[in-house]
Amino acid sequence: MERNKVVLVDRNDNATGEMEKILAHQQGKLHRAFSVFIFNDKGELLLQQRAKNKYHGGGLWTNTCCSHPQWEEDVRTSAIERLDYEMGLHTDLSFVFSFIYHAPVENNLTEHELDYIFIGYSNQDPVPNQEEVQDYKWMGTNAILSDIMENPSHYTVWFKSALPTLLSKIQLCKKDLLEEERVSKG
Repeated sequence: MERNKVVLVDRNDNATGEMEKILAHQQGKLHRAFSVFIFNDKGELLLQQRAKNKYHGGGLWTNTCCSHPQWEEDVRTSAIERLDYEMGLHTDLSFVFSFIYHAPVENNLTEHELDYIFIGYSNQDPVPNQEEVQDYKWMGTNAILSDIMENPSHYTVWFKSALPTLLSKIQLCKKDLLEEERVSKG
C-alpha cells in the first residue's frame, strides 16, 4: 500500500492537484492527510512509534495511524484501510474534526496539512507492520499529555497539535450526552 503522492488542497479542502509526497514536504505545500486515534475500554489511547526508516518522524511517538488519502479516495475509507495496513486493526472510525497546521520537521521538510481526525475503539492488541511501526503502547491521556510536556521532542508535531483539541471535543460530547440523559429523565 505505497502512498507516494498527496492531494494538494486549498484552505477550503478543494483539491487542486497531486504531487509526489516528498516534494510536497520539501516545498511545504498544503495537502490532505488523516490521523486515527484508537481508544480502548479503559480510555487509553493506542500510540505507535514510527519506524526509524520513515523519511521524517522516524522513531517518534504519535497517534495510532496516519497517512495521506489518494486522489478521489474517500478519506474515511482510506483511514480504515491504512489502520489495517499499519496496525492490523479492524474497527469503524468516526470523523471528529479537521485542522490545518504548518510546521518544520527534520530533514529540512515541512508539514503543511489539512488533517482529518478520526476516532475508533478497540480492545485488540495491534499487529504492527514493521516497515511502518517500530513499537506501540496503550497510555492514558493524562500520562500522554504529561509526557509531551516533559519530552516534546519524543512526539510528532501533528500529534501534539491534534490531541488537546480531540480531548476537548470528546469532553464536550460527554457533557452533551449527560445533559441529554438528564433532560430525558426529567
